[in-house]
Amino acid sequence: MMRAVRFKSYGAADVLALEDIPAPTPGPRDVLVEVHAAAVNPVDCKIRGGSHRAIIRPMLPVVPGMDLAGVVRSVGSRVTRVRVGDEVFASPNHHRMGSYAELAIVDERELALKPRSVSHQQAASLPLVALTAWDALVTRGKIGPGSRVLIQAGDGGVGTAAIQIAKHFGAEVLTTCSSANAEAVRELGADVVIDYHTSSYEDAARGCDLIVDSLGPVHWRRELATVKRGGRIVGLATGLPAATARFGPVLGAAVALAQIARFVVRARLAKNVRFVPMSRTPDGDTLARIAELVDGGAIRPVIDSVLPLERAGDAHRRVESGHCRGKVVLAIAG
Repeated sequence: MMRAVRFKSYGAADVLALEDIPAPTPGPRDVLVEVHAAAVNPVDCKIRGGSHRAIIRPMLPVVPGMDLAGVVRSVGSRVTRVRVGDEVFASPNHHRMGSYAELAIVDERELALKPRSVSHQQAASLPLVALTAWDALVTRGKIGPGSRVLIQAGDGGVGTAAIQIAKHFGAEVLTTCSSANAEAVRELGADVVIDYHTSSYEDAARGCDLIVDSLGPVHWRRELATVKRGGRIVGLATGLPAATARFGPVLGAAVALAQIARFVVRARLAKNVRFVPMSRTPDGDTLARIAELVDGGAIRPVIDSVLPLERAGDAHRRVESGHCRGKVVLAIAG
């Protein structure tokens, strides 16, 4: 048995409950991890609230969580990448959530050795956001030395990781945030900080090569006016929660997909801009590269707050407040 936080029905953060449940059993390619820390991501809150249930529909009750760091306790018969006792970190795919627990199973291809220079709590804050930022900037965004990149919400989880990864690859980084967090994002490497309360990013970032959008459909037209002709916008926010709230899960998903499709066409016809909607790809090889950057000092974790597992509901409420600087982390073991 193990302690775990799970929910039995969709709803507000109050549906999260700490319970004693059976420990998971690893398959041949799985690693059983003693979880020392797990991060809370906005997508966890959306899944718990039910806005994604047309596309992510776990069998309830379910243990949420797609970020973890911990120690390998056992491995499946076909596992070759890690051994018992190794310290690892991972972002399991959404079909196999479960990091809000003392034990979790992860496919060995989705984990990597934990960066040696940081704690478990710091390591747990990185996988999902760093993989998302890497995909947006490197895989989809094709950045390189001299690229001019606008990163929306630079003080958030993905934003703090994206600023540092973009700087590592030699990009000029512009970012939006409130004035209260301006100095913090400058310390991460942002070259230009745009206070969204008082300034227009259309003016400051006009002609940029790439925009990493985490603000959603209400900003797409403005971003299209900002990015250069032939540039790229990588969309991390699909508008699905708002569409689900208005139309229900199934019709809402269809509306959100149609909205994306229309904008893909509009962007290409108007300015030959590629609009690329995406979510992170769980990948242990990329995580290993990220771990090297952490140990080399190119990426440092940014943590908003650390709460014990039994306060998972408070952690969700903190994330949903929209005022986090970096990541909210659950301390579980160790």
